[in-house]
Amino acid sequence: MSVLTTTVPTPLVRGNWQVLEPVHAVLYYAPEVAAEVAALGFDTATRWPSYFPLRAAPLGRPGAKVVTSAFYSFSPAMVAEHMRSAWATSSPDDVLAARLRGVDAGLRALLGPLADAPATTEAAELAWRAAEAAVTAGRPLAAANAEPHAPDEPLLRLWHAATILREHRGDGHVAALLDAELDPCEALVSFAAVGAAPRETFASRGWSDDEWEAAAERLRARGLLDDDGVATEAGRALRERVEARTDALAAQPYAAVGMPEIARLPQLVGPLTAKIAQSGLLPAVSTLGIRKPE
Repeated sequence: MSVLTTTVPTPLVRGNWQVLEPVHAVLYYAPEVAAEVAALGFDTATRWPSYFPLRAAPLGRPGAKVVTSAFYSFSPAMVAEHMRSAWATSSPDDVLAARLRGVDAGLRALLGPLADAPATTEAAELAWRAAEAAVTAGRPLAAANAEPHAPDEPLLRLWHAATILREHRGDGHVAALLDAELDPCEALVSFAAVGAAPRETFASRGWSDDEWEAAAERLRARGLLDDDGVATEAGRALRERVEARTDALAAQPYAAVGMPEIARLPQLVGPLTAKIAQSGLLPAVSTLGIRKPE
């Protein structure tokens, strides 16, 4: 049996992603992280000037082409704008150190006593077992984030594991999009077309109106979009296949931990995610298609 063949139920794979993603995402929204990167010289009036170096720093000192390739869904022009001076502003090593300090402070401010609760320690160890077991061949962002030594402190260990696992999933999602022959802009247009989020939300990825409409026209030519920009039956089926393939490709780390242990992870992380969601720090709707619980 291939190491990529798994028996973890799809709802559990998706459920783990849904509870771990907000833990990771604190990196891009916490004011404590913003303060750390501002001290390095980054503009924090919006999140994008620091988003790209914060996420790209594990790759070393990548240029705009590498970041555009790895992140996939962002406009090359947007990436170039923000990566142009990124490593002149601060070194990747300093960015990595700043993000750990900021995430630690940010999560502690959000979670209060939960930050040091026994359940958080247990969650950190389970998540780390999955992250450590992740096969990173062909997954550059997962591999890059797996390079640094895991923090000893449980809260940061949980965040580090969540980051590896979400990038592992993201790398697999890119593979699924490529297999579906959806280029970066088409990937967003097709996702908006099935109602994952409003088009305005996807505008954050930097594509111009002309680029968006050109991508929509290409999808119409394939029978995936109707004249109103809504997914056809074929378009919905294609997106369902992409998401199913993404889940399948994300399952391997959880299978390595095994059942029933991995089924406990969402139960342990769920209260942390709820606390983060209730804070209002993260957007209610994002390009990931995860909506904040009511």
